[in-house]
Amino acid sequence: MSAPATHADQADAVEAIVPLMPLVLPVVGGVLIFLLAFIAVSMA
Repeated sequence: MSAPATHADQADAVEAIVPLMPLVLPVVGGVLIFLLAFIAVSMA
């Protein structure tokens, strides 16, 4: 069994993700816009 996550482990996880933000944010935004547009078209 693994040890419970500590505050330092959570900070390390956040620091590992931060350099990817310029790539992650536009991709997630594009997926979100596509999903909202699909919902709008399917309801119309």
